[in-house]
Amino acid sequence: MPTSSPMHPGQLLVTEEQMAALVAEQFPRWKELPVRACPSDGTENALFRIGDDLVARLPLLGDDADAALRDIRREIDAAQRIAGATRVPTPRFAALGAPGPHYPLPWSVYHWIPGTTATAAGVQDSTAFAEDLAGFVLEVRALDTEGRTFRGRGRGGVLAAHDPYVAQGLDRSRELIDTDALARLWERLRGTPRTEPDTWTHGDLMPGNLLVDGDRLAGVIDVGQAGVADPALDLQPAWNHLGPTAREAFRVALGADDAAWDRGKGWAFAQAIGCLWYYRETNPVMSDLARTTLLALLEDEAA
Repeated sequence: MPTSSPMHPGQLLVTEEQMAALVAEQFPRWKELPVRACPSDGTENALFRIGDDLVARLPLLGDDADAALRDIRREIDAAQRIAGATRVPTPRFAALGAPGPHYPLPWSVYHWIPGTTATAAGVQDSTAFAEDLAGFVLEVRALDTEGRTFRGRGRGGVLAAHDPYVAQGLDRSRELIDTDALARLWERLRGTPRTEPDTWTHGDLMPGNLLVDGDRLAGVIDVGQAGVADPALDLQPAWNHLGPTAREAFRVALGADDAAWDRGKGWAFAQAIGCLWYYRETNPVMSDLARTTLLALLEDEAA
């Protein structure tokens, strides 16, 4: 069976049997390990467990193996920089796979990090979790940028550069949410100033990427979007997961001023407004999370 129903036009689908063949051919030392698809609400990679200790990541989109390899090498670099620099575990690179007969792109293998996701753990109101998460964000920000700045793709540069994407999302979401209120909010957020330099960011602090033990942060996974960007990018969990009390604890622990907080709102908005309509049928979990995020932003604005 394919790993999932397609979320994107042109999405690559790989079966467990095909994945097992890739592993056996390219990594004979693992050929006896069971290979099984790993359920995920993610949107950019198919995941396969290899035994108990490894997980393979296969890009879902693309037809340019060289471009995919550059992206994967960038992800590996970020993973190696972040690993060991934080108090909680993050992905550790294990191996780089090559295209094969049934899959046209390079792929990667990381060591598996066990844990319950924040989505399932119910830690939205935990101030301890929020403070742990703020500590992780600060540790990532402290990494040496070595003179790097935002690479110019995706979120993390200038909010107003996302005007066309936001406009499309608002137009497509008119029957799903109060887009008039959202348009007013975006107009206020899009020009929020910044004086802070770019820092390292995780870039995708979604609840499904946060691992929990009890009510404490126990790990952070998926560094596919990690890079040097606006530090406010990692304020996203304030609205995509945390309730009001934990949100305030997160802000205090980070020392975020009003401008940084508003840019964080803007980055959370820019992601959610596209996900709301796009994944409505193909990934309801992602679409529902986007709706929850946008409503939290409106409620926070009203408060």
